[in-house]
Amino acid sequence: MEGQSGGCEERPFHVVTPVLESMALSEAAGTRVYMKLENVQPMGSFKIRGIGYFCQQVAKKGCQHFVCSSGGNAGLAAAYVAPKLGIPATIVVPGSAAPSTVKKLKKLGAEVEIFGKVWDDANTRAMVRAETDGWVKVHPFDHPLVWKGHSTIIKELRDSLDAKPGAIVLSVGGGGLLAGVVSGLQEVGWMDVPIVAVETKGADSFNAAIKAGQLITLPDITSVAKCLGAKRVAQRALDCASECSIVSHVLDDVEAVEAIERFLDDERMLVEPACGASLALLYSGYIQRLQEEGRLSWQLDSIVVIVCGGSGIHMEELQTLKRHLRMK
Repeated sequence: MEGQSGGCEERPFHVVTPVLESMALSEAAGTRVYMKLENVQPMGSFKIRGIGYFCQQVAKKGCQHFVCSSGGNAGLAAAYVAPKLGIPATIVVPGSAAPSTVKKLKKLGAEVEIFGKVWDDANTRAMVRAETDGWVKVHPFDHPLVWKGHSTIIKELRDSLDAKPGAIVLSVGGGGLLAGVVSGLQEVGWMDVPIVAVETKGADSFNAAIKAGQLITLPDITSVAKCLGAKRVAQRALDCASECSIVSHVLDDVEAVEAIERFLDDERMLVEPACGASLALLYSGYIQRLQEEGRLSWQLDSIVVIVCGGSGIHMEELQTLKRHLRMK
């Protein structure tokens, strides 16, 4: 499969991930909770679905060089698939990217450029490089091919579960996962399944857009969940809110990091704060609160939480986050 776009063009780069019931999360949420384990994808996150699909499609059209702006996971996905397609890749990351991520990108053979403070800065730089060098820009979340790749999550859920879930819980950064999930729900006829879209304070551009009824650009990203750090979500994410039932919920960094620790204890898996946000919704009793507020039905037979994963986390980083947030 290495170095050719011909033989592998229809074979996806992502794997079909397990759907497992979690006793601990079920107990916390008061109903059966299934985990869609995207953290076991190549490069550790769901991003490989959409990024992999996008890169395959543009490779067929003769792309000569990929450039991807990323806080980490999208860049890792692009750097992973690029050599398999025989195409060089440049990944532009902000100064906030973890040193371990930069190291990993270089190991995968990508050229790495560090630019700006947050993802939005790196994205502006990637656009310039695509324009001046004639490269294909791999957007980490805002492209129909990326959403189409992510939509495969829902098709797998349909094949794995006996019945459609009562709700789907996911984290929102730029909105690519949300757009993909909505696309998947449309394809399998599950449009009545509500989505709980979770963000952390300081990275809550989707919630701000929902409240305003239009896209809002945050002044800065102050959350430790850097992979949720797009100051402005994709227009498609906001459009999704008018097509199906989406409950937007914002919680704080401490809750997200506490959820990482609980999840590590309960399921023996370490995930990023961006993923911890969705888990915190279940651990911290917010499902019951949303039911009391009438925003979710009391008849939730099951919930699926998309464990989106993330490669920018290790034990040392977890301890650093706890110190930063003054947690015990």
